[in-house]
Amino acid sequence: MTLLTLRGWRRGVAGIAAAALVAGIPAAAPAAAATVSVDTTLVWYDATAATIATGTRPQVTNSRAWAISWLAAARALRTAPTGGVRHYQDAALASAVHTALSTLIPEGAPTLDAALRTTLDRIPDGHAKERGVAAGQTEARSLLAERAGDRLDPASVNPAYPNPQPGPGVWQPTPPSFASAQQAGTRFATPFLLDRADRYRPGPPPALDSERYRADLAEVRAYGAADSVVRTPQQTDTATFWLGSSLTLYTGILRAALAQSTRPVAWRASLVAIFHVALVDTQIATSDAKYAYLRWRPVTAIRAIADGDPEWTPLHTTPAHPDYPSGHNTYSGAAEQVLTALLGAQAREPYTITSPSQPGTTRTYRDWRRPTKENIDARVWSGIHTRTADEVGVRLGRDVAAHTVRNAPRLFG
Repeated sequence: MTLLTLRGWRRGVAGIAAAALVAGIPAAAPAAAATVSVDTTLVWYDATAATIATGTRPQVTNSRAWAISWLAAARALRTAPTGGVRHYQDAALASAVHTALSTLIPEGAPTLDAALRTTLDRIPDGHAKERGVAAGQTEARSLLAERAGDRLDPASVNPAYPNPQPGPGVWQPTPPSFASAQQAGTRFATPFLLDRADRYRPGPPPALDSERYRADLAEVRAYGAADSVVRTPQQTDTATFWLGSSLTLYTGILRAALAQSTRPVAWRASLVAIFHVALVDTQIATSDAKYAYLRWRPVTAIRAIADGDPEWTPLHTTPAHPDYPSGHNTYSGAAEQVLTALLGAQAREPYTITSPSQPGTTRTYRDWRRPTKENIDARVWSGIHTRTADEVGVRLGRDVAAHTVRNAPRLFG
């Protein structure tokens, strides 16, 4: 099936991407799915999320673990025996994810081993089960070898980075810790589908003396201050809810999409794989742009400008990397693009997510775009990004994700 040219994230993406994604999926899978009470796809989605939540690895390293484990599963699911399709699929999915994650996060192996035993014990012994286990292990080992040395390990992502020479507009370490820049090495990593990290690099940020930049800075200064008198309680809640890791926040959103889908098992595994491949490549592109422009953060700018406030403090602590573009928003833009392309703009039904940075609070959405809009506002109201950095971040994420969806067939060989 030919993948047509994607002409814009709003035009025809759902049908085009779905056509690419379903190519090669066993035809018998949809009918069998309705007869199984245990959803193995969700079981292993949750197992992946729990395993990746352990430790303190960089976000992009964790995104890589998601991408490798679920791409291995999706590849294994693209072929199946003529009999026992569902038995094969459950065994292949579980074995692929188990093999990949146990290698990438060895401390999680005991829990993953127990989960694999539980899954395999539910599957009747036979040729389909044996073939599924073998296929899952083979695809995982092959992909692990393929991605070896891709420079997405923690040491490569966060090498020592010398502080730039101070100057107007130039990023400097920010209070209170004044830590050296992080994620500077991500731009040198090997993408999954991008041919180079700067393929979709945005143009430069607004000039410091431009009307746009003055407006951006004035907005952050007023609405993002720790002691702001104009930010509403609702705006503070939005800033706090979206402060946490994008990967953690979007794990709930992608799970809702997966749970609502009635597609075959292979299609759903491919959705997870494509989502995280797009997010790995987006984070590589984000690092490229951030360190190409080295734009200072609002807290540095507001304290340094002639009519600024040397004591100004943002609502939330500024992350240790440059302002432009916003990484939270490249993530949101990419996630929204993939979900819109593969599932349509609206969720099948409302979904609810939690936030690690605002425990006990939930938010409910009906589409994939509302979280992006909230993220744009949230980083301004947190006092840690300019609105331009947020909006440009969304566009970069959408561009990289659209590239991923267009080229998705390459992932499956």
